[in-house]
Amino acid sequence: MYKKLRTLKTIDRSGAVLIVRLGNEDLAERVAEAAIAGGFRALEITLSIPGAVNVIRRLSAKHGPSGVAVGAGTVLDEHSAYECIRAGADFLVSPQLNPAMIRTANRYQVPTISGAYTPTELVESAEAGADILKLFPTEAGGIPYVKSVLAPLAHLPVMPAGGVTPGNVAEWFAAGVACVGVGSAVTKAWQPDGDLSRVTEAASEFLSAVAEARR
Repeated sequence: MYKKLRTLKTIDRSGAVLIVRLGNEDLAERVAEAAIAGGFRALEITLSIPGAVNVIRRLSAKHGPSGVAVGAGTVLDEHSAYECIRAGADFLVSPQLNPAMIRTANRYQVPTISGAYTPTELVESAEAGADILKLFPTEAGGIPYVKSVLAPLAHLPVMPAGGVTPGNVAEWFAAGVACVGVGSAVTKAWQPDGDLSRVTEAASEFLSAVAEARR
């Protein structure tokens, strides 16, 4: 199977992408490792993290062979896209429609998750070749908004990014989303006492809720 199809299949089977956006390289990698231990198979390491490309390179080399898809987030231009692909990124994520990023990814057969919010942006992102459409910012409209948008655009594979919790994930899937993105609910679970096992527990809890929601 082509690598691009394998990556998209991994995201589809998992139903969730973990968005890792933390303050430094070491913390981001340790949190990602804890989340992988909790069951995550698709992780987005954002380029807002200093040294993010190094984290992507190490995680991809270590966990790629076992089926974990490690992607790059906040990819704003084709130079960054190519750098991440060279480091082993399995998919690229942008907060907005970036045709140059999508074009570069398609050239090397790497899946893209393109940010969009309005119906126009969602359709234009799909026309530009994005594989998944990241609804962002999600908190502004929430579940009622995505339900309204997907009423006429149910064929589009939309992934909300933000505001998704174990308690409401079933409502998101009922509204028609293809998968969900989650960040601080998992990645910052360690904050009360610095115990990274809390991240592993939060990851497992979230993925169990996703699996239950999709039955």
